[in-house]
Amino acid sequence: MQKSSLNKVILIGRIGDKPEGRYTPNGTSTTSFPLATNEVWGTGENRKEHTEWHNIIAWDKLADFVSDYVYKGQQICIEGRIKSRTWKDKADNTRKVTEIIAESITPLEWKSKSTPGKKATSDKDEDVEELPF
Repeated sequence: MQKSSLNKVILIGRIGDKPEGRYTPNGTSTTSFPLATNEVWGTGENRKEHTEWHNIIAWDKLADFVSDYVYKGQQICIEGRIKSRTWKDKADNTRKVTEIIAESITPLEWKSKSTPGKKATSDKDEDVEELPF
């Protein structure tokens, strides 16, 4: 009897850079971006922080959504699966990367149309303040 397995990831974090959209040679849209998650432990002088960076990949309609509506600094929830891949670089060195293949992305905040003391922020490409972690 074969045992079941599960490859499921749920992350809540902030987008670390503008999502980069492109198309495969056969015309499939894909978008990639880094996502930062942060953990804090300890208190006072013993307080420690660690930011983990995740490589996120979205495909097809989800990639189009990310390219159109998601922006640097935005907090989002991602559900997906972990995928590792290896390749040889130009110098014939073996490289490995671990990525999260997004299956759903839920924005947890949106830029406000206007904030007192700040100009309207409706352009998703506009720079966002430094990430809070």
